[in-house]
Amino acid sequence: MTSLGTWGLPQMVHKFYAIKSEKAIQTGMIVSTAFAVVISGGCYFLGGFGRLFDNPSLYNDQGAVIYDGIIPFMLSSLPDILIGVVIVLVLSASMSTLSSLVLTSSSTLTLDFLKDNIIKNLSEKRQLLLMRLLIVFFIVLSVVLALDPPTFIAQLMGISWGALAGAFLAPFLYGLYWKGVTKAAVWASFAAGIGITVTNMIWNYISSPINAGAIAMIAGLIVVPAVSLVTPKMKKEKTDEIFACYEEAVTVKRKTALPVEEK
Repeated sequence: MTSLGTWGLPQMVHKFYAIKSEKAIQTGMIVSTAFAVVISGGCYFLGGFGRLFDNPSLYNDQGAVIYDGIIPFMLSSLPDILIGVVIVLVLSASMSTLSSLVLTSSSTLTLDFLKDNIIKNLSEKRQLLLMRLLIVFFIVLSVVLALDPPTFIAQLMGISWGALAGAFLAPFLYGLYWKGVTKAAVWASFAAGIGITVTNMIWNYISSPINAGAIAMIAGLIVVPAVSLVTPKMKKEKTDEIFACYEEAVTVKRKTALPVEEK
């Protein structure tokens, strides 16, 4: 959910548009790897060291552990100034993720779905107005979902990441390297990923939303190639045009790539 699922989050695509050069890629690789080590290591160690803290307030009436109460209990012993820093960091991370998601969702729906498909001749002024309205809609929707959260906060992540990654992961991954992906397969991935997550919220046929999110991602990885093999392919001229960027010749130093020997 937190490793493979990240590949399928739509806002991650925007990060690649900021790449300016090979140097930026190398720098980003080092920084992101160091950041991933800190985050993953911190999470694992936090879970392990959380067992050192025990208190009756961490158990419900049935004697089960209230997992979402462990971190607040650990923070309760910290100085007020340090607690304030932690809260600011959590809020900044949440707001940045929310802003990325609503901006990506509103622009994608407006430019890639509604424009020229549902609404013909959509002017730039109306596009901007529509995106603003969709941003408000998605924020309100987030508030509505947050008013009745699940008992375990990680389950909420399973719902949101499961729906997004389940819908987008397979089209992104296969679409980068395989010309055989079809439009029907992409729509099928959307239906499978969102369908599994949403229907499980209603009927709860998978006990854990986290497991449901993981199953949604796996389902997309199976559905896209299966549907692509039995549905009409895109025109060869179109796919060749899309993948033409891979054939573009670039000049690199010998230390980066050795010359190909001619036969």
